[in-house]
Amino acid sequence: MTEEDILRILEHDGPQTGAELVEQTRMEPLALWRACRGCAGIQFEIIGRRFLRLDRAVEGYARLSPSIRREFLTYTLLGLRSRSGLVAERAAQLRQEIARISRFKLDLARETMTSVVSELAEGQAIMAGACFVIAGDVTYGMSHAVPRPEASTGKMVRGSDLDIIVIGSDELREGALEALDAAVYHRKHYLLVHPDYREEIDYVIKRMARVREQLAFDTFKSMVACKIMYEGRYLCGSEGVFRTVKDLVEEHDIPGQIARLEAQAVETRGLAERSLLEPTSEGCEGDYRNLFYTREEGDEIY
Repeated sequence: MTEEDILRILEHDGPQTGAELVEQTRMEPLALWRACRGCAGIQFEIIGRRFLRLDRAVEGYARLSPSIRREFLTYTLLGLRSRSGLVAERAAQLRQEIARISRFKLDLARETMTSVVSELAEGQAIMAGACFVIAGDVTYGMSHAVPRPEASTGKMVRGSDLDIIVIGSDELREGALEALDAAVYHRKHYLLVHPDYREEIDYVIKRMARVREQLAFDTFKSMVACKIMYEGRYLCGSEGVFRTVKDLVEEHDIPGQIARLEAQAVETRGLAERSLLEPTSEGCEGDYRNLFYTREEGDEIY
């Protein structure tokens, strides 16, 4: 498939996402990304934003999300430079769709947690003594609904998972958190297998004592936990516990440490893209290839 072939598709069918263009051209995503980036007649419009993702497979753990591949397939619109108006119009539609998906997932997360807690005997105590926090794609307004396999079962789910962290005060009864864990796990399975949902909840329940330990920011697990506490948004439950967590995050300079990692990730992303676009890089991309072919955009939340 030549550049002229790609241009003819865009002329005939109008602006396309990377995934749509892959389907039409039958090209491998990296080869198509390279071809489009090297074509002066193609306009790239990236929808949404990039943000820090911590990844064990990357040196220094810091990379940007979406990955190059996911950004190209899901969040990039390609069209003719000579028809930039059509590109802008379709880009606006895609932004509205991504915002709609993010709102739906946020609302589903909140409704799910409040429903689960309302059915527990100690529901009121949990709402008063624990905060529920949402993190991940939803917090950046970057949720997508591209089908993907859920890791433990292989069942197909609808795009971005729901990263939910429950933080209980140290005074909250242990049995209440155990009951909550069992109830959330049951609802997780329901949302995973029900054909009307096919949504994945990734959750962790912990106490403030564990939060204080993780603020050391000295292991991969603690770094992930701190990043999530930094970016997380209040979902439901105790606003007091939530404010305490956010205050501790500030006191331990987690924002500053996250900013330094993000700067590192931005620099690495630039180097990776330049390397992958080199005409001699086929087969010798080395460490940068894993920034194109990352595993699914997800990680443990601790």
